[in-house]
Amino acid sequence: MEIHKSKRLDHLKYEIRGPVYEKALALQNQGYKITSLNIGNPAAFGFETPDEIIHDVIVNIRNAQGYVDSRGLFAARKAVMQYYQNRGVKNILIEDIYIGNGVSELISLVMMALLNADDEILIPSPDYPLWTTVVGLAGGNAVHYSCDENDEWNPDLADIESKITSKTKGIVLINPNNPTGAVYPKHIVDAIVKLAEKHKLILFSDEIYDKIIFDEAKHYSAAGLCDDILIVTMGGLSKNYRAAGFRGGWMILTGAKHKAKSYIEGLNFLFSTRLCANVITQFGIQTALGGYQSIEDLVLPTGRLHRQMELAHEKLVAIPGVSCIKPKGALYLFPKIDLTQFTFEDENHFVMSLLEEQKILVVGGRGFNFAPKDHFRIVFLPHVEQLNLALDKIAIHFNNYRK
Repeated sequence: MEIHKSKRLDHLKYEIRGPVYEKALALQNQGYKITSLNIGNPAAFGFETPDEIIHDVIVNIRNAQGYVDSRGLFAARKAVMQYYQNRGVKNILIEDIYIGNGVSELISLVMMALLNADDEILIPSPDYPLWTTVVGLAGGNAVHYSCDENDEWNPDLADIESKITSKTKGIVLINPNNPTGAVYPKHIVDAIVKLAEKHKLILFSDEIYDKIIFDEAKHYSAAGLCDDILIVTMGGLSKNYRAAGFRGGWMILTGAKHKAKSYIEGLNFLFSTRLCANVITQFGIQTALGGYQSIEDLVLPTGRLHRQMELAHEKLVAIPGVSCIKPKGALYLFPKIDLTQFTFEDENHFVMSLLEEQKILVVGGRGFNFAPKDHFRIVFLPHVEQLNLALDKIAIHFNNYRK
C-alpha cells in the first residue's frame, strides 16, 4: 500500500527551498558551482557569529546537558526582558518571555495555540512564507493584505481593514520586512496597532532584522505599544548576530495579557510538550544582547552589509527593464521585471533559466505569496567581488532574453 502525505500539506508551499532549490541541488551533484542568492544565511558568506558569543557557549557547554524550564533559561529570558526595557517597554515580567529554537519554531507554536478550523490571520503580501504555511498547518486560513510598492512597500491600511472579518484572530507585521527590505515608519506601526485595538485582534510582530537598518531609517518595535490588545513580538540570533545555525529565538508578550489567560495557558502547554529549546544556544543569548553590537558597524555606510546593499541595488536598477525599491533594512532586494521588454513568460521562467544558464539561484516573487508574476528576491550577502560577478551575469541573462 502506498503511503500518502497528509491532506493538510496539499496546498502549502515553501518556495525558498522548493522545486528550484531542488534543481540547484541536482546541478551541484553534477559538478556545477551554484551561486546561492536564495536564502539569508550569513555564515555561508563569511558573516561569522561574534567570538564572544561562541566563547560563552563553549564555556557553558557542560551546563547545557540537562533540560531547563520549558520557557527558557532564566538568564536568557532576563536578558531579553532587559533588552526591551531599554527600548522603553514597561511592565514586563520574566513570565512574559519565551525562548524557542529560532523564530520559526515560535511562529508554529503561537499559531498552533491560537487557531481553530477556518480562523483567519492577516499576513502581508509579499510575506515571509513560513507565516502563511504555518497558519495552514494549524487549520486556519491566511488572508493576505497588500503592501504598496509605490509607497516604499508600506502596508495598505485600508486593505488591511477591508479584510477583517468575524473570523479574523490576528494581524502579522514583518518589520523590517522580508522580502522587500521595507522598514515601517512610526505612523504605520501605530496605525496597525490601532487597527488591531479597534477590532480586538492579536498583533504578531516579527522583528528578526530589527538591528539591520540602513541610512536614516529607524526601527519602531510594536512591543508595548498598546495595553488593550495582546502583542506578541519576536526576535532572535540568526540575522543580527549571524548565528542562524544556533537556532535561538525569543518572543515577548506585552499588552492585555489579562485578556489572554486561556491562550497563554495553551502556549505554556505547547512549550512544555517540546520540553525546552536548545540549551547550549541559550547560554549565548545574554552575551548577544549585552555589550558591543558588531552589527552596527556592518550597517554603517562604510560597513560591509551597507556597501553590498548599495552595489546590488545600483547594478539591478541599471538594467533596463528592472526596477527596485531600495531596501531600508534586512538582507534582500525585491526587484520588478518589466515583462514587456523580455521574452520571459513570468518570473518563474526567469528564475529557472537563470539557474540553468548562469548557475545563479534566486526566488520568484510568488514564493512570497505575492500575486503578480514579475518580481524576484535576491540576497545581497556575498562579498563585493562575488556579488559583482553574480550581478553582471544577471545583467547578461536579462540582455539574452531582451525583446
